[in-house]
Amino acid sequence: MARLRHIAVWVRDLEASARFYEEVFGLERVGAETIALGSGIYLSDGVMNLALLKPADSNDATYIGAHHFGFIVDDVDSTRQKIEAHGGTFSFTLGDPEKHNFESKFKDPEGVLFDISAKGWLGTK
Repeated sequence: MARLRHIAVWVRDLEASARFYEEVFGLERVGAETIALGSGIYLSDGVMNLALLKPADSNDATYIGAHHFGFIVDDVDSTRQKIEAHGGTFSFTLGDPEKHNFESKFKDPEGVLFDISAKGWLGTK
């Protein structure tokens, strides 16, 4: 069974956004990184991971809001087969497969971006 554990949101100001969710909802900062695609701050309530992302490409920065979501799955390979059998398409992988935050990205038949991960994201159960 898949478990929804990750939501990613594009923001203009990473620090201000992180402080908002920390101070208003009591989320804990569990990580941060900068990669070629952009920068992120990861927050958690102990179950869900909220990734606040700022894209490196200023053309992508015009969109602010929900970007994608992710499921922890028991078996990435069999889940990929199910996704593709039902009209979903593989997009790319991101991260180190041996660590949290590694994800395989897909699009559903409508083009909605989502992730699957065996290890989950920082701060998830």
